[in-house]
Amino acid sequence: MTTAQTRRDDDTDAGTDDPTVDAGAPVVASAEIEIDAAPEVVWDVLAAVESWPSWNPDVKSVAVEGSLLEGSSFRWKAGPSTIRSTVRRLDRPRLIAWTGRTLGIRAVHVWQLEPRDGKTLVRTEESYDGLVARLLRRPLRKTLAAALANGTRYLKAEAEKAGATPP
Repeated sequence: MTTAQTRRDDDTDAGTDDPTVDAGAPVVASAEIEIDAAPEVVWDVLAAVESWPSWNPDVKSVAVEGSLLEGSSFRWKAGPSTIRSTVRRLDRPRLIAWTGRTLGIRAVHVWQLEPRDGKTLVRTEESYDGLVARLLRRPLRKTLAAALANGTRYLKAEAEKAGATPP
């Protein structure tokens, strides 16, 4: 058995420090958007995990276990499930990556922020693996693609509001 197979079949959320999604997973989606705010502003919105429900209506609740650091965990409710995620990589204000588990799905989610002429290009990508992801790959691909597109739009609205200069 290869290392990748061992990791996939393992029932833990061990993950890796590699901040890339599993391109070979049955479900992979991505989205990108340009935000009219500096990367530091976008980062502050995105990294304030406990505040996600205030600007992303798809996230119902979040509980962070301690400070948001590499290796820290948080639980969040989105849709019908509660997800337990572990931060794998933080590189302020350029990258945040985490792994997560819910309903037999192992996920890897990466956000990348790139400065662009006073604005920020945001790219996000996520992969799902596991039995459920293999069995329901088509509907999960559509659901994940929509969730990432919506999430980037919600992030754009909140970051642009946070970065706006008061009159």
